[in-house]
Amino acid sequence: MIITSFPFIIIINRLPRANCKLVTIGYICTMEVNDALVDKLANLARLKFDATEKNAIKVDLQKMIQFVEKLNELDTSGVEPLLHMSDNINILRADEVKGSISRKEGLQNAAVHDEHFFKVPKVIKR
Repeated sequence: MIITSFPFIIIINRLPRANCKLVTIGYICTMEVNDALVDKLANLARLKFDATEKNAIKVDLQKMIQFVEKLNELDTSGVEPLLHMSDNINILRADEVKGSISRKEGLQNAAVHDEHFFKVPKVIKR
């Protein structure tokens, strides 16, 4: 049995909530990664697995749950939630007017063109 919490709340919400209790961050449930759980997740994700893949997925899910369990050991009581990696928001360069080439110069290397536009092969066939 593994105890997991918030990152797996999506998985837990679609599964029976036996052995679950409500806490401030989400649900904490005792979870056993078994064939029934993998079958339920495969059904929700519209995936099909053979026996070999199912065993590999069970091992991977167990490792993910153990990783989250290890993260849950950290004391984050004084840490504010992180929404962005830095405090900088929408840092863009200033717009600068720069020189451009003329239409004639732009079209001179085009394989096919008319006075104003590039001509390209039709992409969508009707």
